[in-house]
Amino acid sequence: MSPDPAARLAALEEVVAALAHPARRQMLLTIHLRGEMSAGEIAGRFAHAWPTTTRHLRVLEHAGLVRFERQGRRRVYRVEHGRLGLLSEWLSWFERPAAARSTLRRASNR
Repeated sequence: MSPDPAARLAALEEVVAALAHPARRQMLLTIHLRGEMSAGEIAGRFAHAWPTTTRHLRVLEHAGLVRFERQGRRRVYRVEHGRLGLLSEWLSWFERPAAARSTLRRASNR
């Protein structure tokens, strides 16, 4: 069962807000392309201070875009591809504008 529309919209807002910052988009893409990365490896790829890197990673975690697994003292990050589906779903409304308007009209008439 899918969450109610308000919950889906709130989740989409979290994803969009997380992706609004160019450094977080770059981090997400880099983790995706490498498959997985430790927090130290991520920090080494970017010219941010450690606290800035961890703050960006927390935003991505909170939005559900990445998850980490502890491996000893390391945190290894991976992309949560399913969460990106919210963005794909929203963008799909623009693929067929006439169908989207028709669906929206039917939903508002209920």
